[in-house]
Amino acid sequence: MDLSCLEKILEGEPKYRLKQAKEAVFRRLINDWSEASNLSAPLREKLNQTCPLQVRGEIVESASNAETLKAIITLQDGLKIEGVLMRHKNKRNTVCVSSQVGCPLGCRFCATGAMGFRRDLSASEIVDQVLFFARFLQKRGEQKITNVVFMGMGEPFLNYDNVVAAIKILNDKDGLSIGARKISVSTSGVIEGIKKLANEKFQVNLAISLHAPDDDLRSQLMPINRKYPLKEVLRAVDDYIRKTSRQVMFEYILLKGINDSEEDAKKLARLMRRSLYFVNLIAYNVVDGKNMEPSSAQAIKKFKNILEKAGVVVSERYRFGRDIKAACGQLATPSGF
Repeated sequence: MDLSCLEKILEGEPKYRLKQAKEAVFRRLINDWSEASNLSAPLREKLNQTCPLQVRGEIVESASNAETLKAIITLQDGLKIEGVLMRHKNKRNTVCVSSQVGCPLGCRFCATGAMGFRRDLSASEIVDQVLFFARFLQKRGEQKITNVVFMGMGEPFLNYDNVVAAIKILNDKDGLSIGARKISVSTSGVIEGIKKLANEKFQVNLAISLHAPDDDLRSQLMPINRKYPLKEVLRAVDDYIRKTSRQVMFEYILLKGINDSEEDAKKLARLMRRSLYFVNLIAYNVVDGKNMEPSSAQAIKKFKNILEKAGVVVSERYRFGRDIKAACGQLATPSGF
């Protein structure tokens, strides 16, 4: 739903009309303007013609984990993106949204990177992913969306303006009213984006995709490290923490025989032993054609123990939706190109 289009159409209407329209979209979660009974019939018809609400999405359900769903969403130009809904047992419902069609970064372990890059998503296309799942839950009589993470397809900080515009709609009391502290943005280390986020008025969560404890290995896994080396990324993070007093999460995918050794853990511990740093360990989710394997449970446990003994705050992420290729690093839509 294009909010700027809606605002333009309602320019000549009384000011309360926009609030009524937003309430119908974001609170009542209507899927068609004909359902907006608080608007006149001619206005509903005009809105359906010029500012349609329908999101074309196909649900893929996990056979092994009913808590995880993936949506393949077809955009107006025919390109496709993927988003994921994770329903937690504590009644928390998290949507993982994409910010780009594909991704230009080419990280070795990631399916999205193998797609290449097509274009940025608009703020409305980002918000539509959340609306799609919100409507889905409402139809099933389930709890509303509580959390949003920008950890799907694409690098959010390479589409900064649209991502921030989407966050404002998600957070707006007249929008989806999702608390800023329940919205997380993950970046591979785009320093300009980290600096900009530090100066924003809302308190969203920042996550850094790290995946290696030194520049040599990180550059092999993530080519963007050549432009934004670790030392500079961590300096930007430290500045962010000084300005915001917000904890920052560092995501670390564990790859068998690549970045999961005892020495890797010790190097990582030296980097991460800082105030308000938090490490989230992720067992690699297999991607076709990548010739990589996840670290064993024993190796992950040992790695985690080394970090904990060094005083690093660390947790291990639960893996959602591997069987439907909805887990971290698995999102890709080659058929959309």
